[in-house]
Amino acid sequence: MQLVRPTRAHLPGYVAALERGWSPSHSRGAAEAHEALARIAQDTDGFLALMDDAQARGPAVTLPDGTLRPRIPGLQRWIWDDAAGDPGFAGSIGLRWMKDGAPLPPHVLGHIGYAVVPWKQRRGLATRALALMLPIARAQGLHEVEITTDPDNRASQRVITANGGVLVETFDKGEPYGHQRGLRFRIELARATLPGPGLTPA
Repeated sequence: MQLVRPTRAHLPGYVAALERGWSPSHSRGAAEAHEALARIAQDTDGFLALMDDAQARGPAVTLPDGTLRPRIPGLQRWIWDDAAGDPGFAGSIGLRWMKDGAPLPPHVLGHIGYAVVPWKQRRGLATRALALMLPIARAQGLHEVEITTDPDNRASQRVITANGGVLVETFDKGEPYGHQRGLRFRIELARATLPGPGLTPA
């Protein structure tokens, strides 16, 4: 598998996944998927441009409770499965950061978030995608990344720990997330391994 920069060439697979009910956001679910489809229909090039937004020039971000927060620098990559017989779009993974290494705002739940389409889960794609994203995070000047997940999401916890993640704390996600509990993991990028054979960062 590989991480690809979102382009028009890969867009049909992304759109098809959204239309099948997949969402790139665990916290906003179907609302995020519907908004993405609307933005693509209205301004495809503008939507794709926001997939690499290191200057945080995009619009405000909508949180699960409907409140808006300023966008922070970030980028998205699409997980592309090269498996024989079933190639194509497999999910997305995003990286967010603050300039000058400042801590993330409280409403931003981690530097990295990922979502694999249900019909390609349990194939190790999220684990490999995270491994590919770590060198990209390091290239942005980050020395460590925080990743959060839910206490009952064992699969996501295994993805994180397989990439060197260490559980830091259980925390309250705050009012925008209904004060749900979360687990915060940390990965030191100096210890992160480079991608293995057949894995390609982009």
